[in-house]
Amino acid sequence: MTDLFDHAMQQHMNNEAPLAARMRPRSLEEFVGQEQIVGPGKLLRRAIQADRLFSSIILWGPPGTGKTTLAQVIANQTKSHFETLSAVLAGKAELKDCIEAALERRRLYQKKTTLFVDEVHRWNKAQQDALLPHVENGTFVFIGATTENPYFEVIGALVSRSRVFQLLPLVGEQTGRILDMALADKERGYGTRPVQLEAEARAHLIDVAGGDARNA
Repeated sequence: MTDLFDHAMQQHMNNEAPLAARMRPRSLEEFVGQEQIVGPGKLLRRAIQADRLFSSIILWGPPGTGKTTLAQVIANQTKSHFETLSAVLAGKAELKDCIEAALERRRLYQKKTTLFVDEVHRWNKAQQDALLPHVENGTFVFIGATTENPYFEVIGALVSRSRVFQLLPLVGEQTGRILDMALADKERGYGTRPVQLEAEARAHLIDVAGGDARNA
């Protein structure tokens, strides 16, 4: 089973990786936007910093708003074992493997597991139902990401046991800040290259990105 964040790290080490992959924030300090949930003093920020997450979290928002990035920040911050699944690629068999490994990890090493499921709305009711008892008994901390309204696309029993955090499209100033960071960063961005971005071109990129950091 491929760990998405191991794969992201391999891309990071590869100079040919897309700019968006190289510039993915690694900490809350690098994270841009979503101040309503991760701004100073906000509930989710405090939980991440203290490594005391809720038993189940759903991150809901359009593409490019930071759902997977927040999961990666949590992975960098937490002392628990971090597992990732893509609901597009994985089914009940892969989930069963994760559950068995989490139970064994807790029994043998008293180590917690955090499970991130990307695009959780792509799982059917039976697959989502399989999560419930393990969320309730603390087998793992569950983090689900979805671009769809979870109140319609995720089973009610899971939503009712979760803290739902809505991520919003980035505003122009935030997208512009991300562009500026990419141009200035000498390690992961274009800081070592003689790139000049005219104000009109910058404004155009911000406009066509549509609040999506990856598009920008």
